Amino acid sequence: MRIENTFGIDVQCRELITYDSEQALREALKRIHIQYKGLPILHIGCGSNLLFLNDYNGIVLKSSIKGVNLLNESDDEVLVEVGAGEICDDFIALAIRRGWYGMENLSLIPGQIGAAAVQNIGAYGVEACDVIEEVKGISLTDGTAHSWRRDECKYGYRQSIFKEELWGKYAITRVTFRLSKHFVPKLQYGGLIKAIEQAGFSEDTLTAEQLRQIIIDIRRAKLPDPKEQGNAGSFFKNPVVSKEKAEHLLSKYPAMPHYPADEGRVKLAAGWLIEQAGWKGRSLGPAAVHDRQALVLVNKGGASGHDIQRLCEAIKKDVADKFGIELSPEVNLIDNWTIGQSDN
Repeated sequence: MRIENTFGIDVQCRELITYDSEQALREALKRIHIQYKGLPILHIGCGSNLLFLNDYNGIVLKSSIKGVNLLNESDDEVLVEVGAGEICDDFIALAIRRGWYGMENLSLIPGQIGAAAVQNIGAYGVEACDVIEEVKGISLTDGTAHSWRRDECKYGYRQSIFKEELWGKYAITRVTFRLSKHFVPKLQYGGLIKAIEQAGFSEDTLTAEQLRQIIIDIRRAKLPDPKEQGNAGSFFKNPVVSKEKAEHLLSKYPAMPHYPADEGRVKLAAGWLIEQAGWKGRSLGPAAVHDRQALVLVNKGGASGHDIQRLCEAIKKDVADKFGIELSPEVNLIDNWTIGQSDN
């Protein structure tokens, strides 16, 4: 059966199973362990953060757990539990309509709520972990239920416990968010303030709906629609380097974008590094670097996973040669016998 993925790569799996509840997932796992004992299990959401290098010789699970459940409400905030199969951007739009704030800057990031918790998605100065309170999941081994408080999720830049020691061991089923009932725009990302001014809005009177639309407009202007050109959004993480390394590079490249990071380190813009290495808009066979955003690798048509991987490795080599920096993919590369991978 064909596996859905936003790169638009034609890949097949042994069987694709969609479930809409925890009980349905447990029943599916029982059948898999009896009927397909020994085969790998891959859990996906929308396939928006995956690069398949081959057909997947295993079982693919896909979440369709829905629901938005208000758990608690005070004058200042709400606790709301969301099914992992809900589309993240749909929930953000719903939250704004209901007066629940904190996720506006994550608007239009593709994928499901489960993926937001696994990947710790982020954009324009906000990360999912800023508003996540609890994550619930089911073991892919024995079907038992588990939950993790935010501090147990070990969140970092595009990282979580679900991408490290628990990678591929659980299916995320529900995520609880703590959202504010008072809108306070987060505008530390410099480009946002400029975009707000260009749109004719005031920082003091900006509404959540206006901020969401501005972010949507920015993303649509910079990023290709996967329905029109296969891609997985940002392919590489922005590298975080020591202060000394950043100062050395800035002495050679004074215009290099850089931002403060944790523990006194400095975050660099991977897109700028790739562009300076000469890759923006260039192709390598049917795979290419997007001509408006160098962080995005695209399928020009008929590309295989290996075509995208070759482009990735060529870019990494040139950036390393020029800047002495090793880029890391944000996208998960899945090969034929990857055991228990998950993008939720």
